[in-house]
Amino acid sequence: MKEEYPASYNDEKIEYEVRSTPEDVVDHQEQVVIKDDQPFGVNFIEESQFTWRSSIVGALLGCVVAASNTYLGLKIGWTFGASLFGAIFSFAILKPMSRILPPRWGGGYFGPKENCTAQSAATTAGGLSAGFVAGIPAMYKLGLMTTPREDAAALVLFTIAAAFYGLFFAVPLRNHFVVKQDLTFPTPRAAATTIISLHNSVEGEQEAMKKAKWMALWFAISFIWTLIAYFVPFFDTLHILWYIGNAAGYTPLISADATWGWNFKFDFPFWGAGLMTPGSTCVTFFLATLLLYGVIGPVMVVQGHFVKAYGFTDEGDTAQSFYLWPGIALMVISSFAEMLVRYDTLWRGIKGGILGLRDASVNCYYKVRSLMGHQNGDRKHTEMERDPDEIFSDSELVPAWWWILGTFISIIFTCAICGEYFGMPVYQSIVAVILGFIFAFVGIQAAGETDINPTGSIGKMSQLVFAKMPADSLQQVQKNNLMAGNISASAASQAVDMVGDLKTGQLVGASPRSQFWAQFIASFFAIGIAVGLFILFADAYPCITSIPVPGVEEKCEFGLIAVTAWLKVTQLLTGGGDPLSRACIIVTAVCAVVAVIGPFFRHFLLPQKYHRFFPSMSAIGIAMINSSPEVPLSMLLGWIFGKIWKRFARNSYDNLMYSAAGGMIAGQGISAILQAALKIGNVEGNVIVASCIDKLVDNCP
Repeated sequence: MKEEYPASYNDEKIEYEVRSTPEDVVDHQEQVVIKDDQPFGVNFIEESQFTWRSSIVGALLGCVVAASNTYLGLKIGWTFGASLFGAIFSFAILKPMSRILPPRWGGGYFGPKENCTAQSAATTAGGLSAGFVAGIPAMYKLGLMTTPREDAAALVLFTIAAAFYGLFFAVPLRNHFVVKQDLTFPTPRAAATTIISLHNSVEGEQEAMKKAKWMALWFAISFIWTLIAYFVPFFDTLHILWYIGNAAGYTPLISADATWGWNFKFDFPFWGAGLMTPGSTCVTFFLATLLLYGVIGPVMVVQGHFVKAYGFTDEGDTAQSFYLWPGIALMVISSFAEMLVRYDTLWRGIKGGILGLRDASVNCYYKVRSLMGHQNGDRKHTEMERDPDEIFSDSELVPAWWWILGTFISIIFTCAICGEYFGMPVYQSIVAVILGFIFAFVGIQAAGETDINPTGSIGKMSQLVFAKMPADSLQQVQKNNLMAGNISASAASQAVDMVGDLKTGQLVGASPRSQFWAQFIASFFAIGIAVGLFILFADAYPCITSIPVPGVEEKCEFGLIAVTAWLKVTQLLTGGGDPLSRACIIVTAVCAVVAVIGPFFRHFLLPQKYHRFFPSMSAIGIAMINSSPEVPLSMLLGWIFGKIWKRFARNSYDNLMYSAAGGMIAGQGISAILQAALKIGNVEGNVIVASCIDKLVDNCP
């Protein structure tokens, strides 16, 4: 039996190679039909694109990414998508399973379209934790809620709403952004190319297993190393500067470590993040941190301008409190400026979303008329029922009434939950949802063109709109403000992820309806894991949700960068924040101007070939807020290692870099869950303290 498989793909040319189907899959694989209008020039006819095995395995893999994102998000405010992780690992799990097990136990042919189903489930399950590393902890730190464990019902119900209105709303947007505009969507396209390459030859399958082994290897190293570090601090942190300073009797080196936190930490997730992050971000992040917390900060403390290095106090500015507002100004305003310099993207997104909804509504209307027996004599409207660019049959698409009914129910559910548990008026909930949908247009357009999902900016824009919304008290104003940001950011984030998955499906040739079902099922996994992980981490590390006490410095395992930004922006917009010193106001104003000018200068005046050397405004802002210098150091080391790897083994770097990075990130994320459980169980840590400063347990990490 001979079949045609794609050998390679690019935007201009499609080539094929003919190979014999392996004997072990012949019994489960049907014929392949070549269609000129199909992506990659081929349509794999599989027995079933949607299966429970692919949905469950994909969802479980997404839960692993969700755990890592919760850990990383609380640390530094960044999260990573699960598409490539889900695509590779689902193949590594399900391909052998399809050959070993009989069909009734999960065996049977596993092809690229079912692989796409698993990848879609992973993306959905891994992407719902954004609110739990930003807006929701900010509500606790403002004293607007009780405890995560007591509020579990409210958190679960809100997460259900956030999961499903983004899911349903993404369906009608596919036609415009994926089919008509045919946006690039770099990461979803990479996922599609990866899936096809895994299935197109024996060599592709061997390469996939190699990637999976690398990912598993680094996952195991990261997991085991971090678990050992709970008991042996030497495996967590090395106080190199303190050792040298103590031996040489040089106080500044001792202070750099003990006071300012300049030590070496085995931070596998940020090594992995550095591998995947552009040099302009990594280098800017590190150099800004070095300048702020390695040079300017210590000098200002010695001269008496700052009270101390970190913490917040009524006695005057600390380095951390002084840099806070300039950092927020750089982060937030530069994000807005980045959107404005791409005004054409902004306009196309809003216009395209409205047109997409209009076309979907018109199609639904005439479909209903047809089902009711009405004859449609208007040929123009008859043709609108079927987009000429659509490559899937009606049975493979999601029926219009599914997303209309689902969106309607989700909005009602959201209004009920926000009113009952958060005291938010119905009209404000509706406004927040509408803003989320409008911002979803912008997010999808931006992600489709640049691979950047501006979720943080979207939340802040909603907060700005809600700044003067009426409420009975300051606390209720702040709660409504944060909830509006959460609703809009969650809706937009989910919609962007779902449409990106649909782009992957279009390129692979997978049925949108199969992807929808996989996303629907994975949403239940996402809800459970997002809320469960937040409660677990909050129980193990109370500093995540505790209300700050003025003048009392609280040591926390997490930097809470995004949480701090949301909290302070809320206080600024609604009142109730601490007064700023005159010097801090001046520096903040200067940073705000720089945040506006920087993106415009790079976009309109700097030649394209120099863009990659332009410093990242957001990275400088994060450096100002971040009080853990080991994070940018770890990212820089990861980036440097990646450049060396790429220089001496380019093919290995191209094929295995994402696998290594994904394994590092996921391994420590899962290990962090186990560490949190050990803390809750009062299992003693730091049992070997030989590497601690002065060998005191209190100084262990």
